[in-house]
Amino acid sequence: MLRATVHDSTLSGEELVLRYGKTTVVDGASLSLTAGRVTALVGPNGSGKSTLLRALARLHEIGSGRVLLGALDGGQQRSVSLINGREFAREVTLFAQSRPSPEGLAVSEIVAFGRHPYRRGFAGLSDEDRRAIDDAMRATGVQKFADRAAGELSGGELQRVWLATCLAQETGVLLLDEPTNHLDMRYQIEMLDLVRDLVDDRNVAVGIVLHDLHQAAQVADTLVLLQRGRIRATGAPLEVLTEENLSDVYEIQVETSIDPTGRLRIDPVGRHGAVAPTDR
Repeated sequence: MLRATVHDSTLSGEELVLRYGKTTVVDGASLSLTAGRVTALVGPNGSGKSTLLRALARLHEIGSGRVLLGALDGGQQRSVSLINGREFAREVTLFAQSRPSPEGLAVSEIVAFGRHPYRRGFAGLSDEDRRAIDDAMRATGVQKFADRAAGELSGGELQRVWLATCLAQETGVLLLDEPTNHLDMRYQIEMLDLVRDLVDDRNVAVGIVLHDLHQAAQVADTLVLLQRGRIRATGAPLEVLTEENLSDVYEIQVETSIDPTGRLRIDPVGRHGAVAPTDR
C-alpha cells in the first residue's frame, strides 16, 4: 500500500501544436489533467497520443500553445517552461514506452532513480527515500525482485520495475504511455487497478495512453479521442466511445452496446463479422 499522500496538482495543455520537422502531428489540442481523475488518450496509430503526452512531460518541443502546471486549490498556474528541472520532476513523471536496458543494476537500484529529484549531489539515500522506494516496490509487486539484476527479468517484470521507479518519485501528476504493453492479462489488470488506487487514494492526476478501448473505458474518468492530430471528442467514456465516433476515427464499422453487467462492449466488424459461426 502506498503512503496516503494527498495531491492537488493539475497539468493542462492549451491549443498545442506539435511537429516532427515540418509535419504537424498535433494541431490545436487542449486538455487538462486534474487531481483525482484519470484522463485516457485513445485513437488510432499515428493520431498523436504519445506525442501529446510527451509534450505535457516537456519531452517534445511545442510549436505553439502552452503547458501549465498548477493546483486545484486556486494556486497560480505556471508555464512549465519557467519551472526548473528538479522542481518539475517533483511534480510530474512519465512512464515512457522506450526505456534503457539497465544491465548490471539490481531492481532496488533502478527504483532508487525515482528519488533523484530529492537528492543533493552525491548524498546517500535518506530514510524518506528508502520508505518511498519500499512503498513503490511493494505496490507494483517487485519487492521480491529487489536484489535481482534487471537482466534476469522478463519484459513484463521489468515493465513493473520502471513503474515502481515512477511511483517512487511521488509526484502529483503521473503520465503513462501504454503501460500495459508486454504485460499478461493478470498484470494488465493489476496495473490499471494500481492507477485507480493512485487516483482514488492519493488524488494523483493521471494521463494515460491506451490502445485497448475496453481498458480505457474501465479505468478512465475522461476520455480524449484523437483523430489525425486533432481531438475528435472529450468526455465520459460512454459519451466518447460511440458507434459514430469510433467508426469514423478507426475507419471501420464499429458496433457498441451495454452488456448485462453495465459494461460497454465495442465490436469492430470485419469482412467476415456478419457470418454466423455455424454457417462457416
